[in-house]
Amino acid sequence: MDAVLDGLLVRQLDHWLPGALHRSRRATLALAYAGDPGSAEAALRVVAGFADRLRGRRLTVLVLADGGPELPARLGIVEAGLPGDVAVHVVPGDPARLPVVLKAAGAAGAPLLTLLDDAAPTPALLAATTTGRPAEVLLTGTGTDLRPALTAAGFPLVAEVELVPADGTPARLVAFGTGLDKSLEAFKDALWATDADGADGIAVRYRDPAGGLLDVGADPVTGPLHDELLAELTRHGPRTVTELRRHALTATAYRAGDAGRALAELLDAGLVTRDPEHGRLGGDVLISAGPAPAARSTA
Repeated sequence: MDAVLDGLLVRQLDHWLPGALHRSRRATLALAYAGDPGSAEAALRVVAGFADRLRGRRLTVLVLADGGPELPARLGIVEAGLPGDVAVHVVPGDPARLPVVLKAAGAAGAPLLTLLDDAAPTPALLAATTTGRPAEVLLTGTGTDLRPALTAAGFPLVAEVELVPADGTPARLVAFGTGLDKSLEAFKDALWATDADGADGIAVRYRDPAGGLLDVGADPVTGPLHDELLAELTRHGPRTVTELRRHALTATAYRAGDAGRALAELLDAGLVTRDPEHGRLGGDVLISAGPAPAARSTA
């Protein structure tokens, strides 16, 4: 389970860091842990891989955790290989201290990516993560719906999925909040590119917010997505392809591209109709639930 979550962080950081360095001369990566800060080392290794792009830029990495006295020494091994443009600060304490730590680091007004690992998503904590320009946050937790908290904090784009281990250990929620479409798409791509078995050997499946367990892989089965898109059309009436792709991206575990594939399958099965009837299945094509009306006889 932890290996899968670590993989998600690494892939999201791979996407975030080049964009952050392009947008601004400074950026902040904040990693706040209520438990084991194991993924911090992997995150620093990703940063090291962008050493050439960091010239002339300033990246601050904040690691907030109760990792004991050995944590700075453990991270120091990786930190020794980082360029001087990267400042790593290991701060002992609970994630609740993050607002103060972010303010002290001057994170406001520049790109900010925050990881909150098993931290209670209080309004004050989430408000602190929104001070970046742009701001993005990756949350993990158990037993709590994270989407409402992220939406209330002001993140316009939110996705959430539950990771269900095959060994019966408690499921974990992972959620991502952003204001950038490309970042949300990258998060979904990272979900489906993750090794479901992980380095710890524990197989993981995803529970879609709309219901049902999904095997992790490059081409997930689209049955549950068929049902959800049909339900969305029933609830709200005809929708454009663009609107249905956005619904899949934000309300399900699926990617926008999976919605295009599912819609093509629904059209082939005669379960939905499109307007116009022919041509490319582009974003402005209107999709309606139900079969096409039978052609009138001219006899």
